[in-house]
This record gives sequence, C-alpha cells and structure tokens, in this order.
Amino acid sequence: MSHAYILDTNLFFNMEAGLGMGRKSEEVIRTMTDAIRKQKPKGITFYMPPRIVEEFLSFFEDTKQPFLQEFLAEVIIKSPSLHEITLGANIFYKLINEIRNRSYRGMDIGEEEIKKGAQLFVGKEHMDRKGFEMTVGPVIKTFRERYRTATRVGFLDSVADLDLIMLAKETGGTVVSADEGVLKWGRIFGVTEMPAAVFGQLMLR
Repeated sequence: MSHAYILDTNLFFNMEAGLGMGRKSEEVIRTMTDAIRKQKPKGITFYMPPRIVEEFLSFFEDTKQPFLQEFLAEVIIKSPSLHEITLGANIFYKLINEIRNRSYRGMDIGEEEIKKGAQLFVGKEHMDRKGFEMTVGPVIKTFRERYRTATRVGFLDSVADLDLIMLAKETGGTVVSADEGVLKWGRIFGVTEMPAAVFGQLMLR
C-alpha cells in the first residue's frame, strides 16, 4: 500500500527528537538516504517542500557535498498546490484567535520586563555605557526568551511550517516532525502525523 511522508528539517538536526538514526546530522542523513531507498519499492514516497529544503541546506556551508545531493535525489521536492486545497472557515477563526492571544501575551511580557529594567536603574542616573550594557543585558535576554515562548512555541511561526501541513493535506500523507507547533496545527488542519521515534523504527525495519 502506497503512502507519503512529509519530512521536516528538525528530524535531521534535533538529536533529541528520538529518530534513532545517528548521533550527528551527517550520519542521520546518510542513514535516512539508505532507508528511503529500501522503502521506495514498497510504494512509499517522501516529500519535502522547497522552503523546507532551503532550511535544511542552510545548516551546511557546502551544499554540494555528495551525501546531501544523494539524499535530495531520493525525496520529492514539491510545493503544495494551494489553489486546489479547501479549508474550513473554523480553522481561520482558530488561527486568528491564537494570533490575537499570543500578541497580547507578548505585549504583557514586554510591559513586565520594561518595569523590571526600569527598577534596576533607579538611583543610577550617571551610569557609564559599560555599566548600562551589563545591567540591561540580562533583562533583554529574559525578555527575548519569554517573548519567543509566548509568541512562537507551539505555533506556526513560518510559511515553511505551513507548507508541511498543506502538502500533507494535498497528498494525504503523514507529517513527520519534532516541532510542537507543526504537530498541534497539523491536527487542527486534519492531517495525520507520526512521532519521530516511531518513524525512525519504521524506516530501519
């Protein structure tokens, strides 16, 4: 029985995803290439959208390395046909509501960190530039971490993420990703998913 798998970038670089195909990215890619070759005669196909391929290659200085070219030769690089995909209006309501809630969370975090920063400078009106940078640095770092968590974690934070879901919807395939946002919204969009660890075991049979 034929089936399609839509592969995300993080499978090859997040060693904590549990794929079980190697300890380093190059080893994972080589193992995946061999596994794909063995699965193809069973009618299984493997896809990556072009934006995901761009992300994938951005981790390497030399994108012409043979092991990279061999891997890409085994996958189908395809953009989703967006004009042919029909989506329910309820999805857009959920998406807009999520964006709104996350925007407010980000704003609240910004206000909290500004107040914390301001308190650090009370009575220090004549601080030099170095002292200023050392004092404000931790505040900025904390703000960035909290803001990222509030606005991006568990959400679709790139068009490339959406490409994965749309391509899975178009092909009837399964998204394979370790990204919480991709998996969460894949369920909302109604596509099937497979944990990285399970996919790894399937590929190595």
